[in-house]
Amino acid sequence: MQQPSLGRIVLYTNLGDAAGKYPPEQQPAIITRVRDAEKGIVCLHIFYPTGQFDRDDVPFSETFEKGCWSWPPRV
Repeated sequence: MQQPSLGRIVLYTNLGDAAGKYPPEQQPAIITRVRDAEKGIVCLHIFYPTGQFDRDDVPFSETFEKGCWSWPPRV
């Protein structure tokens, strides 16, 4: 796994809503703090179409799991 570092752009998979009307989606985010680089725990500033949000202690996932951050795919 790449090592997370301050200022890197990543993707955050949001939680969606409980009713399923809004499914989880990937949102762009910036790493604002690295809590545990080896475990991939970071703090994020997340950009939504309707505003911005900060989230602490977000775990890493290679498979875009809800509530986790992932590296953007290479194109």
